[in-house]
Amino acid sequence: MKTLMSWSSGKDSAWTVHVLRQQGVELGGLLTTINEAAQRVAMHAVRVDVLQAQAGALGLPLWQIPIPSPCPNDVYERAMRGAVERAVAEGFTRIAFGDLFLEDVRRYREDRLSGTGLTPLFPLFGADTSALAREMIAAGVRARITCLNPKVLDRSFAGREFDAALLAELPANRRSRAFGFRQVIRARNPAATISRARAVVSRRIPRGTR
Repeated sequence: MKTLMSWSSGKDSAWTVHVLRQQGVELGGLLTTINEAAQRVAMHAVRVDVLQAQAGALGLPLWQIPIPSPCPNDVYERAMRGAVERAVAEGFTRIAFGDLFLEDVRRYREDRLSGTGLTPLFPLFGADTSALAREMIAAGVRARITCLNPKVLDRSFAGREFDAALLAELPANRRSRAFGFRQVIRARNPAATISRARAVVSRRIPRGTR
């Protein structure tokens, strides 16, 4: 069964690809929404040339879905419907997401995909995020915080290496939701790729893929 990966350009997406490949899942492409004017990933503002390098490192075709910014929800959903229809026409039966714990985001995806012919997969959903962070670090993932939300994490964390020391110093109310920043990551694990990552502590229903 061919599976499409909803690729945010981030760490969680990269780890999802790693997990799926370990499970023997056949991945056939990466799907990413692009801010058409800025030529950056809609949700993470990663440059398109970096995104293309990620796809090349993974050896997967890249589906870029251009959307305006700001993007009204009906415009976003129309663009995504077109991508889903293309995927089904090309023989894809599943689409994977790197979501971790937000039930409303999962329901949103499940509702929109119901009856389309694409079944959503959530390989990381419900995982203990603190344990997952430690697993990534133990596997050789190296990352550095490049951007953070000062409303949820002190500015002093900017530029920090994503390592055990960082996890220990996160505020107690953030340790169970350890991903609250943007990063550039690289991994010694050959199944992973250099990528820029972002996972937000507080999110709304997405207007782009993650």
